[in-house]
Amino acid sequence: MENTIKVLIADDERYSRDELKHLLKAFPSLQVIGEAESGEAAIMKAVHLQPHAVFLDVEMPKMNGMEVAKSLMALKRVPLIIFATAYPQFAAEAFRYEATDYLLKPYDEEMVRQTVQRIEKQLLPANRHETIKTTGKLAIEEDGEIIYVEPKDIIYLFRDDKVSRIIAKSGSYETKISLKELESRLNPFSFFRIHKGYLVNLEYVTRLTPWFNGAYQVEMENRKEMLSVSRNYVKALRARLEI
Repeated sequence: MENTIKVLIADDERYSRDELKHLLKAFPSLQVIGEAESGEAAIMKAVHLQPHAVFLDVEMPKMNGMEVAKSLMALKRVPLIIFATAYPQFAAEAFRYEATDYLLKPYDEEMVRQTVQRIEKQLLPANRHETIKTTGKLAIEEDGEIIYVEPKDIIYLFRDDKVSRIIAKSGSYETKISLKELESRLNPFSFFRIHKGYLVNLEYVTRLTPWFNGAYQVEMENRKEMLSVSRNYVKALRARLEI
């Protein structure tokens, strides 16, 4: 496909459409080609405009987002579906429709960025973002040597002053590579940002515990320390973990 990903936004609230459209302007690979204020309009515009991805509000009058998704899946050219809602309890049903992602309102810039990365990963296989192949390893230069770490063995990563620290089953490592760059390289794997300075491998999350002021702590498999989950990421994290 071409290098521009065509996007349709379907939401009955104008403010929500405008907010999401504003956030998506930060990504050159995406172009919002249409908006719909109802489920029926979303289907008609999807047929006419043939978007590559549809940001779909779950709760709309008359025809809700799940019903729209069911209709979109019957199209000859099925777009990627990204559900959006203020309620995380719809996540399990959403992924039955093979949703690419599930965004929670109010929108968070970091969550939107991660969603766009998933869209690009599926629609732009030869995109300009450098990623690590799912069969590859993460190369870490340490004391003049290059150590190769299996991404699936990494439990979590965090930023510590001027270095990034990697906690893996095989041990702990440090690298000067920024956390943002590591997140980009590990994009094909199940890593999730729980805090500005922390990334966790969702495969190793065993428990989520309320902390204070809406924040949580997460427990990782075979680790004694508890990691803090910023309240801005809690809803999205729960949505990603629950089936």
